[in-house]
Amino acid sequence: MPSFRICNRRLGLALGLAALLVCLALPPLFDGLSVRGQRAIVATVITVVLWTSAALDAGTTSIVALVLLALTGAAPSLREALRGFVNPVPYFLIGVLALGLAVARSGLAERIARRILTQARGRSLWVYLHLVLAMPVLTFVLPSATTRSSILVHIYEEVFTLARVPGDAAIRKAVMLALSSINRLASTALLTGGITPMLAAALIGGMSWTGWFALMAVPYWALLTLGAALTAFLYRRGLSHSMAAADVEQSGPWSGRELRTLGIVLGASALWLTDALHHMDPALPALLALIALLTPGLGPLTWSDLDRGVGWANFLVIGASLSLAHALGDSGAASWLARGLVGSLPGVGGQGLATVVLLMLGATALRALIPNISGFLALALPVAMSVGREAGVNPLVCALVVMLTGDAVLYYPAQSASALVIYERGHVTAGEVAWFGVWMTLVAYVTILFVALPYWTLIGEGLTAR
Repeated sequence: MPSFRICNRRLGLALGLAALLVCLALPPLFDGLSVRGQRAIVATVITVVLWTSAALDAGTTSIVALVLLALTGAAPSLREALRGFVNPVPYFLIGVLALGLAVARSGLAERIARRILTQARGRSLWVYLHLVLAMPVLTFVLPSATTRSSILVHIYEEVFTLARVPGDAAIRKAVMLALSSINRLASTALLTGGITPMLAAALIGGMSWTGWFALMAVPYWALLTLGAALTAFLYRRGLSHSMAAADVEQSGPWSGRELRTLGIVLGASALWLTDALHHMDPALPALLALIALLTPGLGPLTWSDLDRGVGWANFLVIGASLSLAHALGDSGAASWLARGLVGSLPGVGGQGLATVVLLMLGATALRALIPNISGFLALALPVAMSVGREAGVNPLVCALVVMLTGDAVLYYPAQSASALVIYERGHVTAGEVAWFGVWMTLVAYVTILFVALPYWTLIGEGLTAR
């Protein structure tokens, strides 16, 4: 296994270097694609290959991405290459990572872990089911999937420590893969669940909270259920085993640190849930919570705790992925890709199902190339709606099909902040994320064709254009 990983890393580095040399040497190869756009695509592909192959550490690859953007001319200047770090999302991520760290440091994680183990009674399957059933419920309290992952990863690490579960045990893999890959799906069922539903609703237009929930709850909960069943099937041997007996006596009385930390977490959640009233960017409650957590006498953290406990590579990866998405959009490469991969639908006029299938295939290819979900949605949704209008298919259904296809999968951890939280702690490998992403692609297709389309038709949003 180590020799395979070394070969994989060397291959990733070799492919990246070869692509860079070709990128710098060749003139524009395709009509409608500028030299800058071509170089933005190559810089993105090199970065994705390095992220996926783990040829370099994720943080190092992120710095390579920024240098490539500036060095190749894919971004006009280094200042433009760093544009992703002006976005609030990396700072939102640091805030929610601090929330998870505080839950662990305050003792809350151990208290909840003991309760989970008591209820599971040593059965691995019950620990896994507890997580899956909690996901949609916790979404109403903690809408952000990244926040949930940041907190739950500490709780379940404590569960496995108390139960003396080995680091490579299948139950660990199942729980952590569920946290990284399907936990996100619970959020998109709510309009306030994060960037994906909010951006998609804005691009589609005219979506209310209840209207979005009526459209998306059934498809996304079906997708979450099928994804959870897939994870359980892949790791069925581990889930059938009992965990070692552990001392799971109830913790003592609540401490002041626990109560204050819980208050900060719930306060941030209240601000996220009421964003329709105060219109704060989601990063602001996260940063306010960060300040509270670091305030002496109030929060359980010091700056040295934050320095050691937060995976700063996450910050670099998210910022770099946003910079890549901006370079693809600003250079015209993204529009060129979207037209080619999502908009090329020959001979499907009036054939609703054929249009949907080709949109799913195009969206899958585009999602594999674009690391940032916001960039994917901004490019693919308008094109999908245009395709629907031209083909005589309901544009809303076309947009939702493309969104669900892209949101259901992760091919490498950099595509999701919540996945990065798990990946950076060493619980899953890039290869495991990629392989699960392939499986989830098939699950997404099944969900769209056999759950979403019939359900949308039932509530008045069929394939026929209105």
